[in-house]
Amino acid sequence: MGSKHSANGKSLDNVFSAGAPGRVPVPRTAARRADGARLMTNGRDPVAVQAPTGTMSRSQTQRRKRIVQTAAALAVRGGVDAMQMRSVAERAGVALGTLYRYFPSKMDLVVAVVTEELDLLEGGIVRRPPTADTPSGRAVDVLLRATRGLMREPELADALVRSLIMAEVKVELDTRISDLVWRVATGNLEGVAPGPADDTEGAEDDAPVDRGDTGYVLAESLTSVWIFELVEILKGRRNVDEAERRLRTAADHLLASF
Repeated sequence: MGSKHSANGKSLDNVFSAGAPGRVPVPRTAARRADGARLMTNGRDPVAVQAPTGTMSRSQTQRRKRIVQTAAALAVRGGVDAMQMRSVAERAGVALGTLYRYFPSKMDLVVAVVTEELDLLEGGIVRRPPTADTPSGRAVDVLLRATRGLMREPELADALVRSLIMAEVKVELDTRISDLVWRVATGNLEGVAPGPADDTEGAEDDAPVDRGDTGYVLAESLTSVWIFELVEILKGRRNVDEAERRLRTAADHLLASF
């Protein structure tokens, strides 16, 4: 059977590649690279340790943002393949070692770029909330906005979905989308940041989401359906209109009690 392709003709079968690497826990000891970047070693290959964003100074936060924006610009022009770490470092005006301190791997950088898209989505939801009369209609509106945003760069979406499946890096796509779905379904947008997360630190703490609540579990289940539909779109088995019909059916049933 031939490989499935995205709209730009590149194969997307690597989403389910049996040989794709997973992240296996192994004992590690601290080390330090020649350029000063802190590393962890497993006895063979050193792995850079990503700096926690919550402990960054303003200048570090701005540098990180510049790196992410540079990577996004490269991805727009040439897809994920264009996001070579050395190219990103050169164009962002930082040393390669500095880039690795912020993003230990290319996948970490991909996740950061998509996270920017999620920040924009959340800001758009706050500024222009869904207007459907039903909770299910508002929830599907959020999922369709997310789909359109991700599919502007299908290779990035493919890489993100692969990271979700293979657990290559920590990805909060499903949690953030589930939070949004629950909030719009219940009409509770309080606490959603109106812009990038680093500009509104702590905003979500004002209205925490109870992720053990039955209603949230149902919203989370709808997000799982959406991720499956996104995979089907990426593999060329579904178009967006078909996915929308299936999402509306699922939402009508899952959120009927809202």
